[in-house]
Amino acid sequence: MKRRYKFLLWTAGTVGVAVIALRLVLSHDSPCATPPPFAAGETPMKGWVHRCYGGPEIVQYEDLPKPKAADDEVIVKVRAASVNPLDWHYMRGKPYVMRMMGSGVGAPTDPLLGVDFAGIVESVGKSVTRFKPGDEVFGGRGGAFSEYVRVRESRNIVMKPTNISFEEAAAIPIAAITALQAVRDHGKLKAGEKMLVNGASGGVGTFAVQIAKALGAEVTGVCSGRNVELVRSLGADHVIDYTREDFTVGATKYDLIVDNVVTHSFSDYRRVLTDEGRFVIIGSNNDGDYLGPMADAIKAGIYDSFVSQGFGFMMSEMKPEDLTTLRDMMAEGKIRSVIDRTYKFSEVPEAIRYLETGRARGKVVVKFE
Repeated sequence: MKRRYKFLLWTAGTVGVAVIALRLVLSHDSPCATPPPFAAGETPMKGWVHRCYGGPEIVQYEDLPKPKAADDEVIVKVRAASVNPLDWHYMRGKPYVMRMMGSGVGAPTDPLLGVDFAGIVESVGKSVTRFKPGDEVFGGRGGAFSEYVRVRESRNIVMKPTNISFEEAAAIPIAAITALQAVRDHGKLKAGEKMLVNGASGGVGTFAVQIAKALGAEVTGVCSGRNVELVRSLGADHVIDYTREDFTVGATKYDLIVDNVVTHSFSDYRRVLTDEGRFVIIGSNNDGDYLGPMADAIKAGIYDSFVSQGFGFMMSEMKPEDLTTLRDMMAEGKIRSVIDRTYKFSEVPEAIRYLETGRARGKVVVKFE
């Protein structure tokens, strides 16, 4: 028996030491690296990078190699880009689990920042048939906070509708695709159902309200008092000011709740879901260093096993067909981009800093001079 206790203590101690060591390794921030030298024949362009982890102060404006198009690729001169929470998560390397999943331990493996872009095609590879120089396009590609991006023709790039600006187009990709997939695919929303968007005035929330209305739902948006009229203008049938009213104690039951902020317990949400209702987490205020929003994802997965309603966490996937769907909805006037602030290309760190405050109404956009 004593041997068994000793073995258990030894095992627990070993696991504890391993966990502590892993935490120390993942939380380590290496000094900022210096830019690599240019290869012969490379043409410079300007762009924003982070060669270490930290706040907006570590983001650097550098000369980068201008991309060259392969046979199936398109080179786009960026006119506008938008900022997403993903950008500052990668910038800070938090939650730390991201570092273990590929962003880089100690320092980022990919220093480029930005994903959402809109601009003008400068050149195309010899196999490209869908685009030509001069076309106005938008889409998603790493390194969007640069003068030029390179995108495969078959991937995440579509023609920009003529009735929207570059800034409006750049606001679409990550936020609107996340909203579309949360509402349509994960939430399985049907016409006539009641849906609630918690955090309805943010980047994803503003699109979720509009997409749900376009799909025929009765939509309730939850936001602060200063954003009530904004959310109502997007088509919400009902708007709840969370500073005055708690929607989880009301009598209304919802077929779908899409949550950007996770402000209540799962039991509170369950109380206002129908028996077959769905609860989809697409964001969270959980700012823990190690798991962050993933902690709510794990809880949701466990909770889902014990209740009749569906509880889950979703991460969006950039898909060309979804970009096309959103492009068509924009062209038809079914959805629009809500832009809170527009910054200059030289002000990318300030744009990221503002988004991190959590006070942005809709999207934050960077406009290239």
